[in-house]
Amino acid sequence: MRVLLVYTLFFGTALAFQLPFKVPFFTTKQVITEDLEGTPRIAIIGAGAGGSSAAFWIAKAKERFGVDVEIDVYERSSYIGGRSTVVYPYNDTDYAPVELGASIFVEANKNLMRASKEFNLTLTKFEDDNSDTAIWDGEKFIITMESGAWYKSWWATLKLLWRYGYASPNKTRSLVQDMIKQFVGLYTTESPRWDNVATLSEKYEWSQLTNSTTFEYLQSLGVSSQFATELVEAATRVNYGQDVDEIHALEGLCSMAASGASGVEAGNFKIFEHFLKHSGATVHLNTEVKEIARKHPDSPLWAVHSTAGSQVYRGIILAAPFHQSGISIPDELAETIPAQPYVHLHVTLLSTTSPHPNPQYFGLPADAAVPTTILTTYDGVRAGGFEPEFNSLSYHGPIHKTAVPGEASERVEEVTQADDAEHGAEEEQVPEVEATESAEVQPEWAVKIFSKDHMSDEWLKTVFGQVGWVYRKEWDAYPKLPPAASFPPVKLDQGFYYVNSFEPFISTMETETISSRNVVDLLLHEEFESGICGSLLGSSEDEVPASNATSEGFVLGWDC
Repeated sequence: MRVLLVYTLFFGTALAFQLPFKVPFFTTKQVITEDLEGTPRIAIIGAGAGGSSAAFWIAKAKERFGVDVEIDVYERSSYIGGRSTVVYPYNDTDYAPVELGASIFVEANKNLMRASKEFNLTLTKFEDDNSDTAIWDGEKFIITMESGAWYKSWWATLKLLWRYGYASPNKTRSLVQDMIKQFVGLYTTESPRWDNVATLSEKYEWSQLTNSTTFEYLQSLGVSSQFATELVEAATRVNYGQDVDEIHALEGLCSMAASGASGVEAGNFKIFEHFLKHSGATVHLNTEVKEIARKHPDSPLWAVHSTAGSQVYRGIILAAPFHQSGISIPDELAETIPAQPYVHLHVTLLSTTSPHPNPQYFGLPADAAVPTTILTTYDGVRAGGFEPEFNSLSYHGPIHKTAVPGEASERVEEVTQADDAEHGAEEEQVPEVEATESAEVQPEWAVKIFSKDHMSDEWLKTVFGQVGWVYRKEWDAYPKLPPAASFPPVKLDQGFYYVNSFEPFISTMETETISSRNVVDLLLHEEFESGICGSLLGSSEDEVPASNATSEGFVLGWDC
């Protein structure tokens, strides 16, 4: 996304930006039976970033140390990927896909970057030198940053410095860089194993960050209110749909770490498909887990009861938000997991022949140039003005045909059906012939809008004029992240672990893969006296050869 221009002027490194499909070789139709004999099994509930990577980490332990275990992954949807989802303009898979959910990751996201390389996935850089970015407060553009030629970049920098000074951007940049330096320690052999997220927060000296709102934390360190409520808030609103006086400071700093962003050309879900393919797991799509309970009160084994039957397991990994899963677990365990509210987001994707939004909607002359990436702030409302009607609006380049027509035709049909049934998605298209003729005569641009409310057809016509394809989706996109001193338990019971305990701490695709690595290592250590890199992950030179551990590009879990 071109929102990156705003931050790359000040922030040179990055952590995360936030913000599926049925696959033939994963499909399984067998009825699961209660089997106590043979190889021990681990059940993973959820096939998004956390669940798919958990299966992959277990497979690494099997490969390296001969851990004797089989893996079952349960997913109630028909596709792999969770909130990483793509759609195709005009429901035509000859077009390049557009990310609907989790869109990008960055160089400091070492698991996703390594996966892209290992799985030979082509990445697209989310940078565009020819786009301009502005921040809208509901009534006016408070600042516009031009990009492109060198003199435009210099002019944008000067405007930012004139408005915010040097101290606030520089201080924020320093805070983000310090946080990133600590974060990347999670990929080294010194990375701790944690059964309590608050303990990890203390170890990394992040407790003050998680105990304060982003606004409070920045103000306490001398960052101006204007910079926090305009530039920083633009980032928290586009990434998490939350304002700086709501979201805790750790996630606020993560929102500012947005340079060098990439995405998988064919869709980020491809990473999670490959995780599962390489794990050798049996994946049960369209299979809803109803209940997880002890086989009997004194048993160390767990019984998973699903729409496909029942099965007994040595270990359970819950890699889905518990309160959204509808799964029944013992009351004494359910009571330990606090309710987690989510931001309900409206995503609107569309195609338009207009190369930029209508200037008159923004109170500009009809011939004015309007930026094609528009972020927002709530600060106008604080001053008694109007709230922006959207969180963000961004052009994503012309829609275009892919090199391999029809490659994903089966996949898009299944995903569209699943979205319609589960997430309130709706798609509107002009007739196929009309769309084709329009595309031949005039190029169309893909546009993505994040908003709190439904964007009507009338609104779209006002802002964009000619609109071709429209795809709308409502979903609980990200957790609400207020300041917190405690977090959900990582370990629910012996052999039963919760990946999404990390989500109220930092919520990204990448951190789900880090949380799953930790959970897998705890489970394997407890039940099999082993781990991803040996019995004690990262605890001794014998288990982690120095030649690998000190090499450039070392990523714990991938390397040992």
